[in-house]
Amino acid sequence: MTSVRPRWALTRPRHAPAALRMYCFPHSGGSPGEYMRWASCLPDTEIWGIQAPGRGSRISEAPHTDMAELVDALLTHVDFGEPCVFFGHSLGALVAYEAAQALRERGRPGPQALVLSATAAPHALRRNASLHGLDGAELVEAIERTHGPVSADIHEDPELREMLLVALRGDLDIVSGYRHRPRPPLTCPITVFGGSDDDERTSDLRAWRDYTTGPFDFRLFPGDHFYFRERPDEFFAALRRALPKPTARAVPGVRPMAAAPVLP
Repeated sequence: MTSVRPRWALTRPRHAPAALRMYCFPHSGGSPGEYMRWASCLPDTEIWGIQAPGRGSRISEAPHTDMAELVDALLTHVDFGEPCVFFGHSLGALVAYEAAQALRERGRPGPQALVLSATAAPHALRRNASLHGLDGAELVEAIERTHGPVSADIHEDPELREMLLVALRGDLDIVSGYRHRPRPPLTCPITVFGGSDDDERTSDLRAWRDYTTGPFDFRLFPGDHFYFRERPDEFFAALRRALPKPTARAVPGVRPMAAAPVLP
């Protein structure tokens, strides 16, 4: 079974083998919780949510501020040994791509497919420098405009809000310091999703086509940056089609006594 340090990935207990494992890489300031709830819509897939420092139960830890350091730490703590797929949304899409490239460079098994959401291809990435100059309240307001309302606890608890802002600023530092490094394309299929009302240009989303020699698919959904919250049925139908067909080798079920923490 895949080796995972307890804090780096979360999953729900399963009592039956899954056909596939999917690792979800959250958006800027995001935690695994939202993605873990997808399990009920993907019953044949074992979902693991990546939880980097500064997120979820690790919110009190200092976040990474550099992409290379984040990916190196991730690959140190998760071996990704079982057949799997990477799903990444927004910043998470870049982290998923860089993790796939790093696994290949280290001679380790990589994902069978990448599903990348709501972010431009690395060479076409546009950075929003204006967010760096915002104070805490302004940054929370800006995030709510694109990500939706944050928890009421964030507004009511200054200490919790400050920890969230530290993690969010760490993510902004990752994006601002990220530079595309040309490398040979991947060979696995890449599927890219986006929202028609998002700020990302369709041409920049389609530019991911050059990052694989394998099959490529693109789908634009009605909606904004979080289009999958608006049309979940359409999204999950498309996501199921993007996943590799099950093989004879099933991923072992994760039992309640597994080492990794589980979500209720």
